[in-house]
Amino acid sequence: METVALALGGVLVPACAAVVALAIALRRARQRHERALGERGWLLEREREAAAHAAVGEERARIARELHDIVSHNVSVMIVQAGAAREVLATMPEEAAAALAAVERAGRDTMTELRHLLGLLAPDAGGADGNSDLAPQPTLARLTPLVDRIAFAGLPVEVRVSGEPRPLPAGIDVTAYRIVQEALTNALKHGTGGKAEVTIRYAAHALRVEVLTTGPSVLTGGAPPPAGDGAGRGLTGLRERIAVYGGDLDARRRLGGGYRVRARLPLDAS
Repeated sequence: METVALALGGVLVPACAAVVALAIALRRARQRHERALGERGWLLEREREAAAHAAVGEERARIARELHDIVSHNVSVMIVQAGAAREVLATMPEEAAAALAAVERAGRDTMTELRHLLGLLAPDAGGADGNSDLAPQPTLARLTPLVDRIAFAGLPVEVRVSGEPRPLPAGIDVTAYRIVQEALTNALKHGTGGKAEVTIRYAAHALRVEVLTTGPSVLTGGAPPPAGDGAGRGLTGLRERIAVYGGDLDARRRLGGGYRVRARLPLDAS
């Protein structure tokens, strides 16, 4: 009996020691893995913050260029109309008054844009002189070509307009276009045979823009769009742009599949 006990002891002791050594090794490996995950998470967070800051800077530079175009256009109108009014002031007072009214409207529009944007935007670090893009700034009036391009690329788009359409401040008009453009571009990038609905609503004191897209549903096992694909930078830029005008943006995944982008842009009562 003693011989058997000694034999068992000779087997169990090394086995227990091996188990303890294995447990220690597994614990150390798990600790190293957790530290590696923590370091990777920290690096990813820093990368996301850097990407967000870069998106804000790029959007501000683009807004600055658009502001330059808007103000230059309005000042040009003021110069032309003021010259016309001076020419006919003595002989055609009614036409002169109409020209001066146009000068006043252009001046008010310019001051509105300056009030919203001046002092907020940093200069373009790239040193661009603003003359590289002489095309008119995109507005809701140019929404149809955008929708046609998106539809031709494979994403059907339906556009609805509610309320009474009316002239918008130039900066808000451009911003509304950018909201639709970003939402449709993201939908086209991530969509799988879906469609999009764009709603522009002219309310009493605000312009509301909503873009609904369809796509794979997380409730039915559909794979969501991959994270970190650059769409977040676009939304960050939109929030920066919309915040300039005191508006707000809500962008989220829909439970039934796809995304919803909803924005409100306040309009000054006049």
